[in-house]
Amino acid sequence: MALLDVRNVTKRFGGLTAVSDVTMSVAEGSISAIIGPNGAGKTTFFNLLTGIYVPDVGSINFGGRSLIGLRPDQVNAAGMSRTFQNIRLFPGMTVVENVMVGMHSRLNVSLVRTITRLGGFNKQEKRVRERASDLLNFVGLSGQGDEICRNLPYGAQRRVEIARAMASDPKLILLDEPTAGMNPNESKDAMELFRKVRDERGVTVVLIEHDMKVVMGISEHITVLNFGQTIAEGTPKEIQSNEKVVEAYLGRHAAGSSRAEGEA
Repeated sequence: MALLDVRNVTKRFGGLTAVSDVTMSVAEGSISAIIGPNGAGKTTFFNLLTGIYVPDVGSINFGGRSLIGLRPDQVNAAGMSRTFQNIRLFPGMTVVENVMVGMHSRLNVSLVRTITRLGGFNKQEKRVRERASDLLNFVGLSGQGDEICRNLPYGAQRRVEIARAMASDPKLILLDEPTAGMNPNESKDAMELFRKVRDERGVTVVLIEHDMKVVMGISEHITVLNFGQTIAEGTPKEIQSNEKVVEAYLGRHAAGSSRAEGEA
């Protein structure tokens, strides 16, 4: 059953068409990947899904509900969360405070009660802190909640981002280049975490990724974008042998040479 159904989505910026007529379906409980060369429109597509941009054409349905016109906070409240290509944590806050920020769409204390710290505020803050600590344990950062975020290693900061994205109890999490900058061991550990997110927490995962070992090792379905358009989709095995995909990454001349060597 499709949790996310995107049909014929197009986004233009002046004379530039960043995303053109993209259709994509994401099955509930799956791990999917979106790949493509730099500038293919991948992050713009995520921005369309999460309400940062509004498509000029097309439909985006999530859990049977249209997301067109919703603000990012409303999309998050509907059950979709994300991380970003560049780490966007609050560097001067503690790790646990960063994760607590991700629960804003699930809180129900008014501004007045927050300021006065009355009417159940303290009870809710305690519950939120405990939930954040549980998520830090889940992503492998047990005991590091009181650390200042900027002091964590790069790979650990990526894990904080994932914990924060999960803090809103999403049905779908979008990960934008989650292993960028990681060494091979960190990437391997990250793959295990993505599987845990799906298998233990029941969250559907869609990732943008350039590391083909990660993509082919974890994805069940892959969509390939190039110049804002879908050029291929299918299983990892189907994508690996797709000539359009090889050409997009290697160029027409290099792709032709590679095929000729294979035939020889």
